[in-house]
Amino acid sequence: MIRIVLADDEHLVRGAIAALLGLEEDLEVVAEVGRGDAVVDAVVGKDADIAVLDIEMPGGSGLEVAGDLRKAAPGCGVLILTSFGRPGYLRRALAAGARGFLAKDAPVDQLAGAIRKVHAGGRYIDTELAATAMAAGENPLTAREAEVLRAASEGKAVGTIARTLHLSEGTVRNYLSSAITKTGADNRMSAIRTAQEMGWL
Repeated sequence: MIRIVLADDEHLVRGAIAALLGLEEDLEVVAEVGRGDAVVDAVVGKDADIAVLDIEMPGGSGLEVAGDLRKAAPGCGVLILTSFGRPGYLRRALAAGARGFLAKDAPVDQLAGAIRKVHAGGRYIDTELAATAMAAGENPLTAREAEVLRAASEGKAVGTIARTLHLSEGTVRNYLSSAITKTGADNRMSAIRTAQEMGWL
């Protein structure tokens, strides 16, 4: 029996997925959580084989949780579900240690098959999402540029960003300018929007 922790902040969606997976003879949902920061404890506490994670959750995104699980429960396979076909998400998910990545609206037999494949040590990546990610190319932003742009997306002023990240205000402005150029944007807000749509933030 493959033991699964299911994490999704939408209660109805989580319940529906759990019910459908429960119909499979070899799959058992041993815990359901609605927050990213509850996943590691659930996986460790229930000795889960697989964590199925929504990408957007309070308390930590599926991408962040995948990285946490790689350290806290390296034997647990991670499969990311997304309702956003943002190309950068796939690359970030794989970099975080996820071995499965598919759309949230995939048929349950596809999800069940993906869980089995990841549990067996393989990978399962939605072909359409993979093609979109390949066509979009690499994320042009450095880690620091993305960090500054993410802080700016939260409405923080340059001075606040500088203090938070222990940088000078001039350095923050340089990172923002570089991010604007690399995203082909006209201004900071447009750069943030482009980076979010691509899944780079």
